[in-house]
Amino acid sequence: MIKYSLICDQDHNFEAWFSDSSTCESQLKKSKVECPLCGSKKITKSIMAPSIPSKSNQKIPKSDVKKVEMVMNKIKKHVQDNYEYVGDKFPDEARAMHYKEKDQKDIYGETTIEEAKDLIEEGINVQPLPVLNPKSKN
Repeated sequence: MIKYSLICDQDHNFEAWFSDSSTCESQLKKSKVECPLCGSKKITKSIMAPSIPSKSNQKIPKSDVKKVEMVMNKIKKHVQDNYEYVGDKFPDEARAMHYKEKDQKDIYGETTIEEAKDLIEEGINVQPLPVLNPKSKN
C-alpha cells in the first residue's frame, strides 16, 4: 500500500492509500477519487513531505483533532449514504465482484485485518473506514 498526498481543485489537501502507483493514477484519471471535504473529483497528487517521526510526548492541538474528526465523519457519512452495507459478508461480496461472479456495486462492511490483507494480496482494492465511535450511527 502507498499513501499519497492529494489536493482537489478547491485547494483541499488530504491523503489516500492505494495498492500501487498505477492504481492511484488510474483512479485519478477516471475521477474515482473524491475530496472528503467538498466532494470534488478534480484531484491531483500534491507534493509529499518526507515522513519524520515526532516525539511521542507532543500533544496534538484540540483544533487539529476536531478537524480530523470532521473529515472522518464526512467520509463515514458519505459511505453510509452512498454504499450498500453488507456486514460480515464483505470479504465474500468483494471477492464475488472482483471475480465477476456478481455485478459491481459500491459496498462496505466488516472484516478482520487478516482477511483484509488476503483481499489486498488477491488484488482486490479495499480501504479501511474511520470509526470514531463504533456504537454511533454518525
